[in-house]
Amino acid sequence: MTRERGEPPAGGGGTAEPPPEPSPGAPPTDPPMDPPGDPPVDSAERRKRPMVHPAAPAPLPKDYAFTFFDPNDAACREILLDPSTTVPQLFAILRQWVPQVQHNVDLIGNEILRRGCHVNDRDGLTDMTLLHYACKAGAHGVGDPAAAVRLSTRLLALGGDVTLRSRWTHMNALHYAAYFDVPELIRTLLRAAAPRVLHSTCSDFSHGTALHIAASNLCLGAVRCLLEHGADPALRNSKGQVAAEVVPDPTDMALDKAEAALAARELRRLLEEAVPLSCALPRVTLPNYDNLPGQSVLLSMGLQLGQRVRLPGGQVGTLRFCGTTAFASGQWAGVELDEPQGKNDGSVGGVRYFICPPKQGIFASISKISGRGAAPGAVPPPQPPGAPARAPHRARKDKRAPRRRGGAWLDREGRRVAPGDAVLVAGQRQGRARFYGRTEFAPGYWFGVELDSAGGKHDGSVFGVRYFSCPPKHGVFAPPSRVQRVGGPREEPGDSAPEKKVQQVTGEC
Repeated sequence: MTRERGEPPAGGGGTAEPPPEPSPGAPPTDPPMDPPGDPPVDSAERRKRPMVHPAAPAPLPKDYAFTFFDPNDAACREILLDPSTTVPQLFAILRQWVPQVQHNVDLIGNEILRRGCHVNDRDGLTDMTLLHYACKAGAHGVGDPAAAVRLSTRLLALGGDVTLRSRWTHMNALHYAAYFDVPELIRTLLRAAAPRVLHSTCSDFSHGTALHIAASNLCLGAVRCLLEHGADPALRNSKGQVAAEVVPDPTDMALDKAEAALAARELRRLLEEAVPLSCALPRVTLPNYDNLPGQSVLLSMGLQLGQRVRLPGGQVGTLRFCGTTAFASGQWAGVELDEPQGKNDGSVGGVRYFICPPKQGIFASISKISGRGAAPGAVPPPQPPGAPARAPHRARKDKRAPRRRGGAWLDREGRRVAPGDAVLVAGQRQGRARFYGRTEFAPGYWFGVELDSAGGKHDGSVFGVRYFSCPPKHGVFAPPSRVQRVGGPREEPGDSAPEKKVQQVTGEC
């Protein structure tokens, strides 16, 4: 999900394209769109069919000191209220992800409607409707939930369609409200929508429901609201996961993310307890046995603290802890690894469970560890310095640095993309393609893009693995379905900065 303002692609790009055919069970396709073009400002009645407005830049006052539009500024307010300001220009203002704009979403949305715009018209650059923008503007901090609810209420009264999806994100209005954790909007939408909207799925989130989207983004308020309105926590996405299983793993969070770890634990507990026992889900998704003492669990498995153990990934170490934790429900084993291949020093989220050197501590479900003599191939103790090296265990696989995929790179529309080509990410952010191939952080093929402005997340490296080089906060990764090549001269592959692959081995949990 992108949050930056977008710029129009080279060559215009305002023509309407039909949305992709829905998969079985998906909501009905959107109604056909009229050709682009603004209706007269003094239109006697609102158009009866929606249309896609061409992309346009956001207007700014002459000699303006800022790069973003501020409706609170007198000069900007004059432009906003000027009847000659077009609907595409007003949509361009809505795309700016700054508090000055998002807190005034109802004012800007009403100006669009005042110009005779259909309630389900779309922005040609993002393919988003006014209802999509209203739900996005409810994000706490940058947006204002009260202003978003005011605009959404008016849009729904005028016939705003909750089922319409953006072609770029495949999300409907409820998905946006769940992603940005706006319970006030979720209630407003569900009061006006058909019951099937509650369990509508989104392909960009592995065909998960709004409940999956909220859970994966640690949106506790949205999850509670959806459950109150009857969301089914036993529904599975295309990966076979229920909502509780898409909650981020608290053990992967840094020590300064204690609040996020607590939120993840609370989300898992909430979603697991909401699953009916009659669903016969795997034990990992059902209420666990938190009340059992860790010593009793170890005795039942024939293990004890201080024993040598092996983890599924092949790491070996010493068992230092067994019991319940603050970062997740269930029984967890804390292991001090022989090598610095772990994730912590025995503490997670500010809570210490055992003591070990940095990067040698790791937590795993108690069911995933095996002790010495529990299986063929007992775990040997660590070798003293200078001892002859032994062949590694076959279960361990050496990680290799990712390789750039050769041959043609193809965007979501099947067009060839060369290194250095100008691309559009999720229909909003412009940049240059720098990498295409498999990665260490997620399965499948990914585009690595150097953004034109500092709106990214990294400098081309993720979790210690470098895929390409760019300035800090200019790098972003996106699947091919969200990358589109735009017109303009191509850069030669040799123009990009030389790449140096650096591999950092991380533990698994």
